[in-house]
Amino acid sequence: MNSPQVHSADVLRDESRGNDLEVLVQAITSVESLVAGWDEAHTLTVEALKSAIEDLHKEALKRLIRALKDDPAANARMRDALTDPVVYGVLRFHGLIKAPLSERVNQALDEVRPALAGHGGDVELVAIKPPDTVELRLLGSCHGCPASGQTLSEGVEKAIRAHCPEIIHVNQVSRAAPESRGDGSSTIHFISPFALHANSGWLDAGLTTEIPDGGVSERKIKGRSLLLAKRGDQISCFDNSCAHLGMPLEMGEVKDGVITCSYHGFQYLLETGECLTAPEVQLKVHAVRVTGNRVQVRLEE
Repeated sequence: MNSPQVHSADVLRDESRGNDLEVLVQAITSVESLVAGWDEAHTLTVEALKSAIEDLHKEALKRLIRALKDDPAANARMRDALTDPVVYGVLRFHGLIKAPLSERVNQALDEVRPALAGHGGDVELVAIKPPDTVELRLLGSCHGCPASGQTLSEGVEKAIRAHCPEIIHVNQVSRAAPESRGDGSSTIHFISPFALHANSGWLDAGLTTEIPDGGVSERKIKGRSLLLAKRGDQISCFDNSCAHLGMPLEMGEVKDGVITCSYHGFQYLLETGECLTAPEVQLKVHAVRVTGNRVQVRLEE
């Protein structure tokens, strides 16, 4: 069998069409479509040649970048060159530059959204504050979940840091205090979707009836002071420690789902532990579940 022939007139780009990225990619795609119809032996040969050429180009580009990166003037020119879509696209293809931070953050959020959606929740990117901070808003049932802190730390934060190691702070944006529930719903959102398979480590925290509706109750578990709060059918658990100066919260005033620290007036949502006074901090949240009429908590370090 004769080797298949590729006629340059069929695949080469006319110079008059320009050198934009789309045209260049279309030229490659047209060749790939042609090769796809060849037999396996010829296809494998072309793939091997393609890989060898790509490896050669990647190594040359790596050496070029390595030679220039320590020169401040050259470094600045290289950053300018990245605004060219062809340069940017080729370097991205070879893995020599990272995707933009916003793209990587959104990719991380897309990875955790299915787990959140399975429980009626979602996450929204509010802001990226270079060099190291992301602000998020939990939506749906995740907003009212007392384990929202665990959802952030065990799910969202891990995904973001896997894609964006430069991100140090992942902050949940506070909202106004929730309105009182009037739909008669008996659904209790106790556990972060990222803790559903954690079958061990649950500790008894007493009866549901021991927590006043619309109020809070302090518990000592494993030498740790915890604050349990109940509002309707929802129970939440936090460290009994104000995020401001660590003062106990059990004597604070509770009104409309908000507790006010009796020492310095910091206010927190009892559904989520979010701080209304200083949005950059929040109470340490622990997962809660109810078995029969008993409350169980799972302490987070």
